Amino acid sequence: MARVMLFCCLLLNCLGTRLLAEPIRIGLNYPHSGNYQAEGLELHRGALLAVAQINAAGGLLGQPVQLLARDSASKAETARANVDAFAAQRVQMVFGGATSEEAIAAGQRAHDLGLLYFATLSYADEVTGSAGHRYLFRESSSARMSARVLGEYLGWNMPRQRYHYILSDDTWGRSIETELRASTASQDRARHGRSALPATAAMRRDYLAALNKAAASDADILILALLGDDLQRSLRLAHNLKLDRRMQIIVPHLSKSIVQQLGPKLMAGVIGTEAWTWRVPEQEHSASGQAFVQAYISHYQEYPASSAASAYGIVMQWADAVRRCGSLASEPLIAALEDHRYSLLKGPQQWRAFDHQNVQNIYAVRVRSREQVMQDPLKQDYFEIIHQMAGDSAAPSLDDWQQERGDQLSLQ
Repeated sequence: MARVMLFCCLLLNCLGTRLLAEPIRIGLNYPHSGNYQAEGLELHRGALLAVAQINAAGGLLGQPVQLLARDSASKAETARANVDAFAAQRVQMVFGGATSEEAIAAGQRAHDLGLLYFATLSYADEVTGSAGHRYLFRESSSARMSARVLGEYLGWNMPRQRYHYILSDDTWGRSIETELRASTASQDRARHGRSALPATAAMRRDYLAALNKAAASDADILILALLGDDLQRSLRLAHNLKLDRRMQIIVPHLSKSIVQQLGPKLMAGVIGTEAWTWRVPEQEHSASGQAFVQAYISHYQEYPASSAASAYGIVMQWADAVRRCGSLASEPLIAALEDHRYSLLKGPQQWRAFDHQNVQNIYAVRVRSREQVMQDPLKQDYFEIIHQMAGDSAAPSLDDWQQERGDQLSLQ
């Protein structure tokens, strides 16, 4: 009897220790308000699902994982300040962001504090190019990757067209314009015009002036290099001006939230890119990707967006690296991540060592008609994949990257 009592006491003590273990904290820097809050909601949901699954499987290194989240409002200075707040709460890594400015500012502050930073929805080449460093990894595609898959599709299917660009005058807007002009041979600004909108606080008159300039051109293809609310307002006005009847509209980075908010009737036929859609796991025979889709539907009664997949993938990949190296310290984790190849939500992916860009397939997609969307049980099957490019072909080469970096030929 005494031995049984002793065993029970030891067992309860072990269980109590496990239940009371200090959690491993990770920080999500995401737009809960502002221009990109719809994308922020998807990031938060994807991250929560990953943390729940990790904890259900026993946590990490015998400890539960806890997600802390802070609103960046899509502002670089707020995102940077959030990193300091996360560090004060002893987080082990930070991830998130909806703009390239956020990723660069928050990533640099994380570097200063010795924290890993994983960028989401941060598409400018500079993020893993001229502004890249050892403590920053990017899961999302770059401007160059999107431009290359679009350029190839347009070159094959809509050759010798005249383009007009409307872009946000920020890091990503300028980056995607440069890359798309190169990939579509539309560098001649006299023939292929442009308008740049203010990076913040664009007004209705700004959108109208840019769209009227496009309407007055002889363009066949209208590039809307915009995100968030800027993109929504421009698309509504373009539809009202009937530009979508005259021109093929290209949105370099499409998202579920944009189609959801504007509706497939207005968005039908728009072409853009995605790094992931909920149909990709089935197409690429990814069992774990299909399980993620089903788990997300079960929790939220809708299909996951690429932003949710990005956040989920980052948390799961970070956790996998922790298990493989047996440490929470940044340096061992960097070594575990660099050149690591894996398949999680789609086909093969790799955290490339020289620039920390996640190399993966990139897809050109077209928004389905309203009639097609309404046939789906959840009425959210928005995208048809019309072209794809392997990550190795889409991402910049080592030579391209070093040329952009100038004298700094390795991550510091």
